[in-house]
Amino acid sequence: MFTMPMSKHLAKFRHLPRAASGPLECPYDGMNVITSSQYNKGSAFTEEERKTFKLHGLLPPNIQTLEEQVQRASQQYTSRLDDLAKNTFMASMKSQNEVLYYKLIQTHLKEMFGVIYTPTEGDAIQNYSRLFRRPDGCFLNIKQQDRIEEYLSNFGRGADVDYIVVSDGEEILGIGDQGVGAILISVAKLVLATLCAGIHPSRQLPVVLDCGTDNKELLDDELYLGLRQPRVRGKEYDQFIDTFVTAARKMFPRAYIHFEDFGLRNAKRLLDQYRPHVPCFNDDIQGTGCVTLAALIAAFHVSNIKLADARVVIFGSGSAGIGIADQIGDTIATETGKTIQEASKQIWCLDKPGLLVESLGNQLTSAQVPYARNHDEWPKRKGRDLLSVVREVKPHVLIGTSTKPKAFTEDVIREMARHVECPVVFPLSNPTRLHEASPKDINCWTNGRALMATGSPFPPVERGCVKYEVAECNNSTCFPGIGLGVVLSQSRILSDQMLLAAAKALASRSPALKEPNQPLLPNVENVREISVDIARAVIKAAINEGHAQEQEIPNDETDLEEWIRVQMWEPEYRPLVKERLK
Repeated sequence: MFTMPMSKHLAKFRHLPRAASGPLECPYDGMNVITSSQYNKGSAFTEEERKTFKLHGLLPPNIQTLEEQVQRASQQYTSRLDDLAKNTFMASMKSQNEVLYYKLIQTHLKEMFGVIYTPTEGDAIQNYSRLFRRPDGCFLNIKQQDRIEEYLSNFGRGADVDYIVVSDGEEILGIGDQGVGAILISVAKLVLATLCAGIHPSRQLPVVLDCGTDNKELLDDELYLGLRQPRVRGKEYDQFIDTFVTAARKMFPRAYIHFEDFGLRNAKRLLDQYRPHVPCFNDDIQGTGCVTLAALIAAFHVSNIKLADARVVIFGSGSAGIGIADQIGDTIATETGKTIQEASKQIWCLDKPGLLVESLGNQLTSAQVPYARNHDEWPKRKGRDLLSVVREVKPHVLIGTSTKPKAFTEDVIREMARHVECPVVFPLSNPTRLHEASPKDINCWTNGRALMATGSPFPPVERGCVKYEVAECNNSTCFPGIGLGVVLSQSRILSDQMLLAAAKALASRSPALKEPNQPLLPNVENVREISVDIARAVIKAAINEGHAQEQEIPNDETDLEEWIRVQMWEPEYRPLVKERLK
């Protein structure tokens, strides 16, 4: 991963509380230093530190560099027999030495990304109660709502926490209800926030809201660690969520709240309830929408499609699909002057019953209702299956968030390609086995004319003698930078304009803007630089809309960039000094 260079401008901002350079005060002595993942350096403690913190006799004598430790840890990692064992090894390292943990991943990001996150993290979540060694994060359960504030106080108060990721575990990574194991998705998202945007690991809090589970395998598992009861819903559930949000805002009034993997009937509803009042975000809805919009902006630039004319079909109308629809609709309205209602008419959404129509009534979620077609627009004589909709609509864009493998058939793609010069096809379902169509097939069926982005990594496809690089719509290129921008600006809320600014900043990094055979989105390996761009765009949008509460944000562009960079945590050992008495 690219490491950002230091600048002469950084010196003027090193006094900031989040500035991640210079000496680090440590309150411990002896073995307590070594058992603290935040302060532990293992074999890299200097001679002076060993003397100051009474570490002689607790460590082997040879003093090593962080780079030497990374080399050893990499060898240990590769010796593990499978990806789940590697995931477990990394979790153990994280609990022992967080600097070494992040430095190892940063050094081998491309190789390790799928192990520390999807798909392997899904396996770890499914096996959470059996792999459990030590807790990481905050465990709140619906039976103890009156103790939530007390339990949160174990993790500090006031300005101690910048970023909270919270999940209720109902819909995890395409594997469904995982109950208390959802704590690992909160942990994983925060790992990415640190890796990709420098969110301080000591200033973040992973949370699971345990409401029970409807997963029979977990309920029947004698080792299951969560509440052994069916998932609670309705008023009691809503009260639980509200009690948590209220307590979190009271304990950590500056913290940004990131909702993760909530169920379809709750995700959008809760986001709509809290986002007018709280700086909050749902990655499944807004993150997916933002990164997909960025890929679309780049694709429209390459193919000369105007937003005002674009026809978009979305196959799969869960949290991700509707989140994408909302993001596209909001952008069309903002950029063209159309109303939201007019913009939504350019988007056709399908789910299990086929095209969403008003006659579905109560089968529609509140989030789906704005995209349901009335009888005049879509009479019964018109088929509601995907092929019929593509034939009728003649879309420029086909997006898959259905988790239905092979749903984009040859007939569907060829029909689409008959009507548009550059079909934009995004099979986004992941993991890989759930993709709606492979880029290789899409490329073949469109005679090499398709612009593509996928939800999982795929190899390039051949177009004549040229390779076409397939972009991966990876939320990790987007959500960390958004969070960084909100945290640093202390924005009161995360607005639609701030999200659009983030999408545009990501799209501006598209390699395809310079070379059409390059991917529509940049590679995740360059994500820290991308996060700087996104954070800057989000901060400027927050200032323009009057949401930013931070008073010390520089006006000068160069100073603003350096102000952001100096507050991004880097996995480097800082000199340890004794904590001063206060």
